[in-house]
Amino acid sequence: MIITLRPHTNTKDKEELKARLLSLGVVIHESTGENYTILGLVGDTTGIDARSFEALPYVDHVTRIGAPYKLVNRLFHPQDTIVDVAGVKVGASEPMVIMAGPCAVEDREQLEEIAQGVKQAGARILRGGAYKPRTSPYSFQGLGEEALDLLVQAKQITGLPVVSELMDENQLELFEEKVDLIQIGARNMQNYALLKALGQTKKPVLLKRGFANTIEEWLMAAEYLASYGNPNIILCERGIRTFESATRNTLDLAVIPIIKKRSHLPIIIDPSHATGDWELVESAALAATAAGADGLIIEVHNHPEKAKSDGAQSLKIDNFTLLMEKCKAIAPVVGRRL
Repeated sequence: MIITLRPHTNTKDKEELKARLLSLGVVIHESTGENYTILGLVGDTTGIDARSFEALPYVDHVTRIGAPYKLVNRLFHPQDTIVDVAGVKVGASEPMVIMAGPCAVEDREQLEEIAQGVKQAGARILRGGAYKPRTSPYSFQGLGEEALDLLVQAKQITGLPVVSELMDENQLELFEEKVDLIQIGARNMQNYALLKALGQTKKPVLLKRGFANTIEEWLMAAEYLASYGNPNIILCERGIRTFESATRNTLDLAVIPIIKKRSHLPIIIDPSHATGDWELVESAALAATAAGADGLIIEVHNHPEKAKSDGAQSLKIDNFTLLMEKCKAIAPVVGRRL
């Protein structure tokens, strides 16, 4: 339930209303804009008589929310959320943010060459896998903490904040120290113990949609983070599993306008995992830009043919540079910039 106050409601009336609501056992989340104040009520509101509150002279209207997610719901928070990643701001009123780098960190020389290349092309956040969730136990699993240290070194050289995927709650302290944006991958989208732990930090989280999860399930996963205290959430669409076999996954670009209607959280697109083919990445990335995405996360490798992970979907640095130029040309058409 949300209670929308009339413009210029005085502080005394607002505080008396909040005290009355708290006595009913709900938690209040206040959202204030230039011409509005919204009190979002979380908890059991079934016994609250909306009409009694609408009768108050300073209450504009009361709305019951049918969706199970509350804190990430746009009705609770009409203004777009801007997530600050070590100085790089991600959100609808900000420039598009491009995150780029290798699927997996392999060695210092590889990472530094890629990091410098993507920065020169215009990327603003460096991605790199340290712990890799692989379908086969025999595939390369990542360098672990060594990779995180290499990412820290690359950040020192380039100034790019880093994003990397967290696999286990036991690694959280390490990631809080060395990573600027913690990625939760598709396999862990509904790992609720992990989400609860991340919710108790203020570190920004990149939450990828699961392989076969609905938009509502995805937003409910984000609700876990928000309900445990962390509002710094960026959603990431990376394609869902369907019957189609021509691509690695099926990129659902309709989520961009749907998320922007239902939620205030920023949303970015991962065209690399969505397509699984470097030749398709450019088209998917340009389409996402035109659809109004807040950013992209793209796999880039200096030698994709030798990559230990996902080489087939990784762009070479030159191809990434060309893609960035095209994105810069398209973004202004939809009122964005890079």
